Amino acid sequence: MKLPLKQDSHSISHKKLQMMDYEEPQIEKIYYTIGETAKILNVPVSTVRFWENEFNILKPMKNKKGNRLFTPQDLKNLKIIHRLLKEEGMTLTGAKKRVSGKWDETNYKFEVTESLQKIKSILLEIRDDI
Repeated sequence: MKLPLKQDSHSISHKKLQMMDYEEPQIEKIYYTIGETAKILNVPVSTVRFWENEFNILKPMKNKKGNRLFTPQDLKNLKIIHRLLKEEGMTLTGAKKRVSGKWDETNYKFEVTESLQKIKSILLEIRDDI
């Protein structure tokens, strides 16, 4: 009977890094209900409805029953609005101006922030495994 070879922590972390190269593709839904959207944003459904009425960039589809169906782009726009209002502390008027006037800049900053959050998450996971 062969005993497994003892591995040092360097070779283990190298293997973990190799395993991290392959990432399962995330399945993205085509539509999200208002309840799913509110849960993702951690806000009440009424807040999502309010933001829909206040911001022109939100145009969810509605099914035959009249239920709102949000696309991934709508969800991204809602995340941007959420960040402006809840995290940056902007007023509703200020967020509306930012979204209508400097959309490209706001969208770019959001994407950079999202990427940095993912990198931070990966680095913290690596640190915890060491």
